[in-house]
Amino acid sequence: MISGMQRFFAAVSVVVAVLLAAPAWAADVVRMRVDDTIQPASRQYIERVLEEAAARDAGLVVMELDTPGGLLDTTRDITSAIIASPVPVVVYVAPSGARAASAGFFILVAADVAVMAPGTNTGAAHPVGGQGENLPEDVRDKATNDAAAMIRSLAEQRGRNSETAERAVRESISLTADEALAEKLIDFIAKDIDDLLAQLDGYELTRSDGETRTLELEDAEVVELEASFAERLFSVLANPNIAYLLMALGALGLYVEITHPGGIFPGVVGLVFLLLGLYSVSVLPISWAGVALIFIALMLFILEVKVASFGLLTVGGVIAFVLGSLMLFDGPIPAMRVSLGIVLPTTVVVAVLTGFLLTRVLRAHRARPITGREGLVGEVGRAIGALAPAGKVVVHGEYWDACSVGAAVEPGAAVRVVVVHDRRLDVVPADTTTEGSS
Repeated sequence: MISGMQRFFAAVSVVVAVLLAAPAWAADVVRMRVDDTIQPASRQYIERVLEEAAARDAGLVVMELDTPGGLLDTTRDITSAIIASPVPVVVYVAPSGARAASAGFFILVAADVAVMAPGTNTGAAHPVGGQGENLPEDVRDKATNDAAAMIRSLAEQRGRNSETAERAVRESISLTADEALAEKLIDFIAKDIDDLLAQLDGYELTRSDGETRTLELEDAEVVELEASFAERLFSVLANPNIAYLLMALGALGLYVEITHPGGIFPGVVGLVFLLLGLYSVSVLPISWAGVALIFIALMLFILEVKVASFGLLTVGGVIAFVLGSLMLFDGPIPAMRVSLGIVLPTTVVVAVLTGFLLTRVLRAHRARPITGREGLVGEVGRAIGALAPAGKVVVHGEYWDACSVGAAVEPGAAVRVVVVHDRRLDVVPADTTTEGSS
């Protein structure tokens, strides 16, 4: 016979078991936002969210997208991660005014469900050179054909209009949300996230492996996974303007420490900035021609102090620094290249500070020593007794053996040091202009 207390504990045990069996943080919809250039930091964020969504056994991932484009190799990794994700992915170009241009177009086409907000645009995915220029014909054809094959494959896999998608690559056409819907590049238009979820409720989608799913989102819990601090930091460091400033300030800090040793702070800050800048360089496409021009510019700034060029070397250094800075990052879109508004002020500051610091160093090297034995040469002292020629003198409050060079010196007369020996000074009367060396 089971008592009431036993039934109570049995019921409690069942409830506890159910609660432990189901993850307390499970969510039906995972929401993320990508509003930066497509580069390794954004790829890391997207891949992490997709992995966490799978671990949560989520029913859907919604990626809100607003990007001018980015790196094609990174884009390829992201589209592969979306296709391989066990959780369906909705790419939603939003809010109004946002875009999924260039690399963003590939991500949009790769989604299980592609959606755009009114007033958004997509497309313009033609490959270009690092400075936005047209590539040489043979390179251009190779890059264009590769990108066209990639977008065709993604469109066909998702059942979208591959012909129009390929035109966006080959002809760089751009489409509004309405045009993309009419061309069957997206599935529908949603004005905001609530409208998106309402339209997705009961929506039937077919995954890349042929599996068909019907979404049930009426009571779905929406959990937003934001980028971590490290991912946000790496995203900032992947900004070419930030990377450029970090490297310039880092090099300047180390230069100050080298030319003025003992400051410590400029050296530590410079080293940290330079290391952060080098990380940025490692994730951004860099032009070695730009690096060479910047190095040449720094050499010209140094030579200006040592060579009387009447400013010609400085002018050449400024021109080389500006050109090298503009060429430094071989980004496929303007957002991944250094802005002229950053380059010009930085060039002026680096040129002025470098020249000022070098002038101070050279002036210090040319100055007469004022300490140690060398600092005694030229100093005036007083004879303790007669120097005829040897005797005692006091210089800087110190008593020295001294020898008069030339005429004898009367007791108490002023004398000037001309030569410093180990324990003896050679002196002359103070009114004598003869100088010696140590």
